[in-house]
Amino acid sequence: MSDCSETLRELETFLDNELDASQREAIREHLGGCMDCLQAFDFHAELRLVISQKCQQDEFPPGLLSKIELCFGEDFDGDGRIG
Repeated sequence: MSDCSETLRELETFLDNELDASQREAIREHLGGCMDCLQAFDFHAELRLVISQKCQQDEFPPGLLSKIELCFGEDFDGDGRIG
């Protein structure tokens, strides 16, 4: 992953811990040597943290869950999980 565009494309997957060990290591190495990508990583990680904290404090607005279910159609099970 020596390429910035490839690293940036994989940041969300990296943050979700959905890459194999060699891919994670390649991204870590790239982030260690590329300040621009490291700043993008920091931004995405901080944004996720803020959203996570905000979502734990607020209730769903009325009707939001049904709109989400419509977006996912059959892929959304009734327990609030995609699958």
